[in-house]
Amino acid sequence: PRGQVGSRRGGRVTAVPIKPASPASQSPQTLTGADDPDVSRAAQSKTPHRAPPARNPMSDQETAPAAEPPAQAAAASEPAPTAAAVTTAEGAAPAPTPETPPSSPLNLTVEDVNDNSVTLTWKVPEQVGPFGLDGYLVEHCKNGTADWVTANKEPFLSTRYTIRNLTSGDKLHVRVKALNARGASAPVELDQPVLIREILGKIRVPRSLRQTYIRIVGEVVNLLIPFQGKPKPQVTWTKDGQPLDPKQVGVRNSDRDSIFFIRMAERKDSGKYEMTVMIDQLEDKATIDIRVIEKPSPPENLKLVDVWGFNVALEWSPPKDNGNSELKGYTVQKADFKTGQWFTVLEHCNRTNCTISDLIIGNSYSFRVFSENACGHSDKSATTKDLAHIKKTSEEKFSSRDFSEAPRFTQPLADRTTTHGYSTQLVCCVRGFPKPKVIWMKNQMEIREDPKYVAIINQGICSLQIRKPSPFDGGVYTCKAVNHLGEASVDCRLDVKGMRVTRVWW
Repeated sequence: PRGQVGSRRGGRVTAVPIKPASPASQSPQTLTGADDPDVSRAAQSKTPHRAPPARNPMSDQETAPAAEPPAQAAAASEPAPTAAAVTTAEGAAPAPTPETPPSSPLNLTVEDVNDNSVTLTWKVPEQVGPFGLDGYLVEHCKNGTADWVTANKEPFLSTRYTIRNLTSGDKLHVRVKALNARGASAPVELDQPVLIREILGKIRVPRSLRQTYIRIVGEVVNLLIPFQGKPKPQVTWTKDGQPLDPKQVGVRNSDRDSIFFIRMAERKDSGKYEMTVMIDQLEDKATIDIRVIEKPSPPENLKLVDVWGFNVALEWSPPKDNGNSELKGYTVQKADFKTGQWFTVLEHCNRTNCTISDLIIGNSYSFRVFSENACGHSDKSATTKDLAHIKKTSEEKFSSRDFSEAPRFTQPLADRTTTHGYSTQLVCCVRGFPKPKVIWMKNQMEIREDPKYVAIINQGICSLQIRKPSPFDGGVYTCKAVNHLGEASVDCRLDVKGMRVTRVWW
């Protein structure tokens, strides 16, 4: 429509409003590619050597080339604005940022080396560019030359690479470059050349040998220690820093292990053995602690310290030789002098003294003590020189106290006054041994089986309960205690008041 121009970008037609030109700007102008790169490229492709004549902006039209498709020809038939008169709503597209090569890779290190290859690792560069990396390039050259050889045919994105088919014994300089669309980064190179040779593997000591290896005197010592390394390593053995005696110890080495052999172990074979594996200037070591043990010697200075009742106290000293092993304790045995048979009374005693009890009175005993370690009990024992006599004890005579006592009242009876129909109780306390017999009397007449009276005696406390007394039950009550040593009695008076009856006359 009138008042708009068509701008063609990539085959699309966009309507852009135009501003009427001022009188000063009515002179004809030509649309150049500086205002719109797309329009410029389209104009150059249509009429590269011909500039359009100046026309009125409202009637100016652009002629489409004959080779354009119908859609593009229709779009080209619309009017196009001049460069000075057209002001678009959108700003011009920003120019693309020029891409730069990446920075160098980081932390280039050697991960593994063997006879014919070397494995490298590194980290991604700090700067890789807006479109990322295309890959890495690994190069190497022999020491003393400047002929760098590319190891990988095509770039790769992994940060780990193995250079293969190398010659054993060569020293190589290795470097890595990072690549992007702009080019290659500055190379990162190893500080020292890499020697192409298998690294000496660590000696693997069997789990059973990581602690002290213990054998008994006379047993066979046969150890197999594996290791790794090429070419054939040189293996040496030492004991406490000194070379081995070939008459006592046999060693057989191979490419993968070393065999250590002692036909009959002795105490002097104990110590720290060190195996050293060397390849040129590289070496590795393993230390094995071997201890040869035997039974300990017997304890010393066994003494009979004391005998009392049916008990015996013993004391001794530790053995001079513990058999090159820590003592586990002592075993104590006893023997009756009559039978001569030994019986164990204590095992694994950790002290150098003990007390033996439950001996039979009238018998005589001898004692012996064995020391014990990991090999067992000592071959000999320490025996007491003297016998322990368990004597019979004489019966001690003592005079028994005579607790016999005639009856005696510690608390007498008290006079009481009660009311007719209300039960009452008389109480007194008596002591005597043997236990006295207690008799209750009323007016000097013994009270026998009468349900009206209840007599109770508990721990010397005597009580007489009178149920619902009447005036007839009043009088003098007596408590009498009798045993074979004598008798005693106490009295009291009981008064029973009758109930008052009031007569009412009508």
